[in-house]
Amino acid sequence: MSNSHAEPRRAYDEFSLVLDPDVYEPLPDDWLIGITDVVSSTAAIRSGRYEDVNYAGASIIAALGNAWGSFDFPFVFRGDGAAFALPANGIMAATSALRDVAGFAKAELHLDLRVGLVTVGEIRATGRDVRIARYAASESATYAMFAGGGLKWAEQQIKNGRFLVKPGRYAMRPDLTGLSCDWAPFPSQRGEILSLLVEPRDHTRPEVFAALARRVLAVFDAGPRRSHPLSGRTAMAREKQVSAKRWSKVASSSDFRKFDDGLRLTLDCAPEQIDSVEAMLVAARARGEIDFGLHRQSHALMTCLVPSGRPDSHLHFLDGMGGGYAKAAEMMEEGALEEVRQRAL
Repeated sequence: MSNSHAEPRRAYDEFSLVLDPDVYEPLPDDWLIGITDVVSSTAAIRSGRYEDVNYAGASIIAALGNAWGSFDFPFVFRGDGAAFALPANGIMAATSALRDVAGFAKAELHLDLRVGLVTVGEIRATGRDVRIARYAASESATYAMFAGGGLKWAEQQIKNGRFLVKPGRYAMRPDLTGLSCDWAPFPSQRGEILSLLVEPRDHTRPEVFAALARRVLAVFDAGPRRSHPLSGRTAMAREKQVSAKRWSKVASSSDFRKFDDGLRLTLDCAPEQIDSVEAMLVAARARGEIDFGLHRQSHALMTCLVPSGRPDSHLHFLDGMGGGYAKAAEMMEEGALEEVRQRAL
């Protein structure tokens, strides 16, 4: 399958539509899936190194876009790492970019960045899949959404030491042109900033998860601006004033909602909304349908931005300032371990 036909051509401008498993299209077997992950990121965040962790996590997107010559490839930023998909002829660009960002993270940020590369075919042989849909957050910002359980599986395998890209002897400093991580935090306007991760346990029944995800979104969509964590007011960057018009474009181009083998949300919510959704998710976890983690904090953070596939436009990554997705992931892991302990009793 050629590169031009590998990705979905249509982009959906309504987020609820990308919860429908039928809108996702499979990537070709020979496509590459890359994963990066900061080792011991939770400990690093606890020690106040949140910005370094985020910079290391986002660096592969900038490095690969510059090495590949285009940012028009599927990727997702996860706070302490990222995942991407690239056609088979991108193996040299992908391998060198992964090696270079791992070397950069070690030498300049003093962080261990685990990096790996696996083909879609190898993932598919395990019964998982990698399917893609495109979500248009705004006219100038389109994000890839991933489904099928393949990215989650690949991430776990790489954490277990498989498919690793080993550092090269002559790693170069990656070209991070276009990557910026210099925005100020934004306080909650409605009570709390929520970082939420919800993942299906069974990727063979996507319709069950989609129904639950729609119920979750319905609670948050009832809030002003669908619980978007960036207010419509003019914002102040650390170094310059941003016009109201420019800020509106920035806010609309942010990834506060995404689907990456599960829901990944950064929202500004009333506490009772969070309580309602948490009760819903606790019940679904008890039924064996999902795992979830959430973290409440006072501020959202525009962590990093990278160029998009369009001229003079950027994609803006959001997280919670108090540890965000990393803390939510920690809660999800602790919840899973507790459930195992309870079953053993």
